[in-house]
Amino acid sequence: MTKPPTNRRVTAKAIADALRDQIRTNDLEPGDVLPTSRELAERFGVTPKTVGAGIDILKSEGLVVGEQGGRRRVRATRPIVWNLTRFERASRRDSDVVDDWSTAIRDAGRDPAQHVTVHTGPGDDQVTSWLQIPPGSEIVQRVRLRTVDGQPYQLATSSFPMSIAQGTPLLESRDVSMPGGILASIGHPQLRMRDEISIRMPSPEETDQLQLPPGTPVAEHVRIGFGESGPVRVMVTIAPGDRHRLVYELEV
Repeated sequence: MTKPPTNRRVTAKAIADALRDQIRTNDLEPGDVLPTSRELAERFGVTPKTVGAGIDILKSEGLVVGEQGGRRRVRATRPIVWNLTRFERASRRDSDVVDDWSTAIRDAGRDPAQHVTVHTGPGDDQVTSWLQIPPGSEIVQRVRLRTVDGQPYQLATSSFPMSIAQGTPLLESRDVSMPGGILASIGHPQLRMRDEISIRMPSPEETDQLQLPPGTPVAEHVRIGFGESGPVRVMVTIAPGDRHRLVYELEV
């Protein structure tokens, strides 16, 4: 076990450093409850206030989360491997019951679910630019909160030109799935894709929807699907950094 700092004046930073070392060496394992403030104060020879300040540093780094009752716990998550090369490939694994994403999660022995809402109206400049349609054109957006084992894992927003979505299941506020994918089923298959990935801190709304501990960055994955005459869909997925490992497989 990592020894407490031996200098006479122990600071909040020194306490955070010592506890962080224990977390990194698995002396404190994911899911472990931290000692109480009183116990840590006695261990380090400081006041509970100094202990609290040290733990706040770890909370801001996303290493520790607070719980009801005042307990502090080492954050524990089970990341999923999200293979973006295989995801939505030509030989999709969609069925009438679950789509390609849910099938991959089930294949990994996890429990997927998707909670869908649908919105229509003028698209903003960024979305219409991705879709290569005039600014303000009417679009359909399917917003999916994806959960794994009951925990929010992704927030995925798919946008379609209204000219493609009108009169199709894309307007239905439910988890719709069809063999080969909805777009292929309605006559607008995706023939190629372009991905953009950026890493950033989440917005307050994303933090709330994805139940993110403080200090958790997210990956923003933008996938533009192209049909014969141009883009048919853009999907923006917000993926918490502590819950994902992104994988690409490329031939050289």
